[in-house]
This record gives sequence, C-alpha cells and structure tokens, in this order.
Amino acid sequence: MPDYCAIAKGHPLHEPYHDTEYGFPSRDERVLFERLALEIMQAGLSWEIVLKKRDALNKAFNGFKVAKVAAYSEADIQRLLADPSLIRNRRKIEAIIANAGIILQIRKEHGGFARWLDAHHPQPKAAWVTLFKKTFRFTGSEIVGEFLMSLGYLEGAHTPQCWVYKKLKKARKAGLCGH
Repeated sequence: MPDYCAIAKGHPLHEPYHDTEYGFPSRDERVLFERLALEIMQAGLSWEIVLKKRDALNKAFNGFKVAKVAAYSEADIQRLLADPSLIRNRRKIEAIIANAGIILQIRKEHGGFARWLDAHHPQPKAAWVTLFKKTFRFTGSEIVGEFLMSLGYLEGAHTPQCWVYKKLKKARKAGLCGH
C-alpha cells in the first residue's frame, strides 16, 4: 500500500492537508478537538470522505468549540443526524459530544487538552491507546494512532523522503515545533 505522502501528492484534498497540517503539532484546543472528531468520523470510511465533509462538520459542530459542543442536547443530535452534508452516525456524534465534555474536564484538571497530551508524551502507541480508551469515547487503536500521528506525538506521518518530514525535523531541532 502506498504511503500517505505519495497518495497526497497532487490530490486536491489530501495534498493541502498533508502539506500544512498532517504531523504538525498544535497547541490550539479547537484544532486538537477537531482532529479527534475527524478521526472518530473517519472510522470505517476513507479519509477523503472526511476531508470532503470537513467544512460541513466544522459548521455543524460550531467550529469545534469545545464548550458549545459539550452543551449539545438530544435536539442537536437529531439536527446532526438529519443533515445530509455530514457523516450521520449516532455513535460517532454522541462520542464527539461526550468527548467535548471530557476535554472541558481535562481543561479544569490539567490546564488544557494540549497540556494533558504533553503530560503523557512520550509513550508507545499501546500506552496511548489504553489511556485514550480509559479517558475518551470511541477511541480505538487506529483512531488514537492517527490522531497522535497527525499532531506529531507519534512518528510515521511522513516518510523520511518527504519534504514535510524534513521541514518538521528541522523545526523540531530548532525548537520551533512542539514535542
């Protein structure tokens, strides 16, 4: 199977994500929450489907503002399930809402989602998966692995031959890139 760097090259959806987001650390809680939600939405589907629906998901989930999503009610779940521009899976939607509430609690206890992630970094993927399963909803091995890889907490987002890999490695050496 080809690597993501090869798949992304020249693709209208994958290339911008690959070149500017995938593997790039972020401290922004909204970005972290969106990335977790997108990985949850991707389960069982292609990443291309998620990228196609990303704008609609951002709009429907109030820009992934944690406090707003955490306050969603059954009426909001019904609104989301009725929206044909979204991935309409009740378990995924309910997990995203529940995870927003969990992130609010993490914010109180650890000062933010990024600080919570940093407090557990570095550790092997298996330990991350155990931690996420204990903490969040709908977070299996693939979701956790891709979420962490997409933010640079786990290696493997880019091949060593990829220009983004080289850019991120250089930024890390210079202390410009977290983790």
